[in-house]
Amino acid sequence: MSYKKLFIGTLCTFCTLIATAQEVNYKVDMVGIGSTNILDTYISPEKYSGTELRILTQSHRQWLKRPAWNSQTTFSIAFQHAAQRADNSNELGGLISAGYAIRHGWQLNDSWRIEAGGQAEGGVGFLYNTRNSNNPAQARAYLHIGPDVMSVWRFPLFRKQSFLRYELSAPLLGLMFSPNYGQSYYEIFSRGNYDHNIVPTTPFCAPSLRQQLTLDVTVKRLTFRIGYLGDYQQAEVNKLKYHTYSHMLLIGLVRPLFR
Repeated sequence: MSYKKLFIGTLCTFCTLIATAQEVNYKVDMVGIGSTNILDTYISPEKYSGTELRILTQSHRQWLKRPAWNSQTTFSIAFQHAAQRADNSNELGGLISAGYAIRHGWQLNDSWRIEAGGQAEGGVGFLYNTRNSNNPAQARAYLHIGPDVMSVWRFPLFRKQSFLRYELSAPLLGLMFSPNYGQSYYEIFSRGNYDHNIVPTTPFCAPSLRQQLTLDVTVKRLTFRIGYLGDYQQAEVNKLKYHTYSHMLLIGLVRPLFR
């Protein structure tokens, strides 16, 4: 075999490995920006609308010993700035969250793959109202588990392999922190007066949903991801109502992960 044929064969094998790695083992760093709507009746009965910025990292790995199974880790940091209709007060929010999902995949044909499994997620954050003097801030903390599904469609675009992904997750069981109605943070942390501040959550008291639709497009040697993230989190516990509805445009860079 000539060196030329050996070089071409090695190059083709390397390109195939890169394409396979991008399909099943990859990491993507994304930035999302869009609108948010916030309600927290512990701070204010008014709804606040504004802008959210989110930094999101996802790593997707196929299991070596069980190729039908894969895992996905997610880490995100979100910042929110919102104002009420009268525009005389603002709310500032922040949230750090991390999740781990395990899914089983089924290859329906050469182009379409579906995955289903479960996800555990936890987060801590805050919400601060610039106008309030009595209860100016609210702490956020939660941990929940629930189903997670994904559909992946592979197709050629501009003579390159592209992927269209749709992911859907919803919390099923969990725990969240919440002060009780009329309870101050001084009572909770300074006096140690516990009053059902760790609350179990189910779809009946905290119906929430997150969906993500993304497209991977390769331009020369770089693979970009663009898409939409819809995050709808809400709860009604301890006679208090809370929700955050976010709609964001995502853009990021996909990198292969090699074992």
